[in-house]
Amino acid sequence: MTERTLAIIKPDAVKRNLIGAIAARIESAGLAPIAMKMTRLSKAQAEGFYHVHKGKGFFDSLVAFMISGPVVLMILEGEDAIKKWREVMGATDPARAAPGTIRKNFALDIEKNSVHGSDAPETAAFETGYFFNALEICHPES
Repeated sequence: MTERTLAIIKPDAVKRNLIGAIAARIESAGLAPIAMKMTRLSKAQAEGFYHVHKGKGFFDSLVAFMISGPVVLMILEGEDAIKKWREVMGATDPARAAPGTIRKNFALDIEKNSVHGSDAPETAAFETGYFFNALEICHPES
């Protein structure tokens, strides 16, 4: 089934010039970026995006990290895009990520783990709509 998912290249990876390497892995996995932009999140944007984690011990440090530098936001589309992107990313904790995954190869630690991806269709719908409007979505064949 063709799906859409959100991908974020986080500040640690942007700072280390890994945008191209990560984008290449996305395309090699058969996922098509159909929307992409670089931005620096405001504190309010980061808090709103991560609202499901509000009240958890890591919430404040996560927000501080996500506003510490630019991020690259993408909507990826493809067959089983959510599952496929999560496999390419690897486990949240890079110490537990499979060899060859983005987080195993590029993450600095569990917080500075280089990328984000939606975990379910409902989450993907919220997350893609949070950062992109319909006019920003383009299909390469269009």
